[in-house]
Amino acid sequence: MEKKTVVIGIVGAGYGAFLHCEGYGKVSGVNIRIKYISDINRNLAVEKAEKYNIEIVTTDYNDILNDEEVDIIDICTPPVLHEEMIINGLRSNKHVICEKPLIGYFGEDGDEHPIGVNVDKEHMYNSVMKSLNKIKDELENTDKYLMYAENFVYAPNILKAAEIIQSKKTRLMFLKGEESLKGSSSPVAGQWSGTGGGSLIRLGCHPLGGIVYLKKVENCYSSEKIEVESVIADVGSVTKNIPEEELKYHTIKVEDVEDFSNITITYSNGSKAVVMASDTVLGGTKNYIEIYGNNVAMNCNLTPIDALNCYMLDDDGMEDVKFSEMLPTAIGWNKAFIADEVMRGYTGELQDFVMSVVNNEEPISNFEIAYDTMRIIYAAYFSAEKGKRIYL
Repeated sequence: MEKKTVVIGIVGAGYGAFLHCEGYGKVSGVNIRIKYISDINRNLAVEKAEKYNIEIVTTDYNDILNDEEVDIIDICTPPVLHEEMIINGLRSNKHVICEKPLIGYFGEDGDEHPIGVNVDKEHMYNSVMKSLNKIKDELENTDKYLMYAENFVYAPNILKAAEIIQSKKTRLMFLKGEESLKGSSSPVAGQWSGTGGGSLIRLGCHPLGGIVYLKKVENCYSSEKIEVESVIADVGSVTKNIPEEELKYHTIKVEDVEDFSNITITYSNGSKAVVMASDTVLGGTKNYIEIYGNNVAMNCNLTPIDALNCYMLDDDGMEDVKFSEMLPTAIGWNKAFIADEVMRGYTGELQDFVMSVVNNEEPISNFEIAYDTMRIIYAAYFSAEKGKRIYL
């Protein structure tokens, strides 16, 4: 039987496009044809096209929207562009893959800058909810899918944990997730107008997305529908008060965002979840979700993992080896990356998205997960500013 061919147009030629192109190369069971790569930086798009044999380079993503042959528009742009591109993609009769965070608040006409200090977080929350419901309305008027590229959902240990809790009909009592590191290489990571927030939206969206997914799995077998009841949060800008010369090992420069966040989610059945995200943590990237149920406990470590513990006395020959993340050297004992694109879910993510289109089936990481993730994040910002619990 001949394999179906899925035609893809990628918008944005940065790091997200690199991850997706690498992932498409590992998809099986279907022919992948990446017809377009679009970016306002044509040289960056040409570089990706040459490396991954992409047919057409364009600086106008409307070329993708207007091509009836394209099945999927894959949005790998900064999040400030996501909402418009998602809606235009759906209206152009395309399935849409969108990187995280799905959307955010990046400023409106009349806002006093910097917006992270001067714009009321309740207003941000209401604005984001309006945008989410606008996308929801678009989806209700199409048979196309919005696929939310949250790799945590597809990490093999998270998927295995989901299988176990579903088989055991586990009552999830407490979930805890974290992503923390030493900062970001992005020049806009410290600016609300560039990122829609700080460590919570940039890092915390990952473990939160995984937790939202696990609670969705629990809802599949629960006798009662479990919904988010409330959110209470604490955020802060720790590094803003430390002299620059004392932060030589960190790569975050805070202007009007947080570099630490801790949120507690309470569900309608009384169960709890905690998510932490920080730019203040040295020692590499820290990614995990802990699961505590009535009949099981599980620790899902995405990074670091214990598959390969490696000791070296120098960095000779390691320049092009994908060894670890956010560590300055390979010297000493390190927990080395093993099939990182698989262990952190990037491969499984794109496999599921492409097969969803082929088989006309809802993807695992869908708009429902994106919707809950975004409303929880902005409810958390609202909570932290007002110093009170926010009921959803």
